[in-house]
Amino acid sequence: MTELILIRHGETDWNRELRFQGHVDVPLNATGHEQARRLAERLATEKMVAHHLVCSDLIRTQETAAPTLQALFPQLRIDTLTDSSLREQSFGIVDGKRVDDIKVEHADAWNQWLRFEADYGMPGGETTRQFHTRVMDAVRRIAQQYQGRKVMVVTHGGVLDMIWRTARGTGLDGPRQSDIPNAGLNRVRVDGDAVEVLDWADVRHLADLPAQPVYDQKKLVVR
Repeated sequence: MTELILIRHGETDWNRELRFQGHVDVPLNATGHEQARRLAERLATEKMVAHHLVCSDLIRTQETAAPTLQALFPQLRIDTLTDSSLREQSFGIVDGKRVDDIKVEHADAWNQWLRFEADYGMPGGETTRQFHTRVMDAVRRIAQQYQGRKVMVVTHGGVLDMIWRTARGTGLDGPRQSDIPNAGLNRVRVDGDAVEVLDWADVRHLADLPAQPVYDQKKLVVR
């Protein structure tokens, strides 16, 4: 078995604007950098054991991982620890666009998106099923490579949603059901194809920071 310590990247300006970030390389904002700093401080203070770190190749995850890397893995370089298979879902033509703009510019695609069907993807992007396959292939590969160890994985909200759905057996249709805060701590145990949630959405280290922006799919779903 392998334990994964899963972390969503810190806040970006595009999180605040409710933009689809997807594969666009967006840096952290000031709050995101503070979240990353506090995360690293907590991990160091609690002397959390981790044997390795890996993150998405997008800048927002690398900037989130950097303080933790300095605190726990000072001998490693971030550019040797990136994995593109841990990227956020690709949203094709709407990558980088705000929800309000998508509703106007791509109304048909948006209305179809609101059905949250596993085999639909925004034009030019990935379907949820394709995304899920990519994510879980990466999770199993990392778990096998570091079998019996603890690995810190800094990634994206959509990636964590795919892992949570797999662990809970909820299927890929329907809106996101789990809380996935920026810079929160989540822990799962991976044993072959089985994934078990040990802890989820722990944000005690962020308690007095501004409230996080929330993209609540449950409020958007077409019934």
